[in-house]
Amino acid sequence: MSFWQFVWFIIISYAFIAYLMLLFSILGDLFRDKETSGVMKAVWIAFFLFLPFITALVYVVTRGQAMTERNIRRAEAAKADQDAYIQQVAGQQTAPAAQIAQAKALLDSGDITADEYASLKARALA
Repeated sequence: MSFWQFVWFIIISYAFIAYLMLLFSILGDLFRDKETSGVMKAVWIAFFLFLPFITALVYVVTRGQAMTERNIRRAEAAKADQDAYIQQVAGQQTAPAAQIAQAKALLDSGDITADEYASLKARALA
């Protein structure tokens, strides 16, 4: 295998991998699109099977903007879910007064000593 054959092999491999990534991105978008009917999805799939390169080009040109908008909405929803989760987890920390009240209840029940209560109270106030 000569140097130029190897370079050509690398270029073709790169193009093929890029096409596969585009194809999977398009298929994922097609199946996530709730506005497209099942019949139209089947038509797109049939065209992908028989004319894959032309169909990918047509899909990106005709539905590329909507594809981008769906990806943006999905990313924003994921970020909102993540922010809500972080807020929920961070909000589970109790206020110092509640921590002191819990420590006092433990002291009153005899589960902790006065020294442990003082330590918990100092940590809550710090």
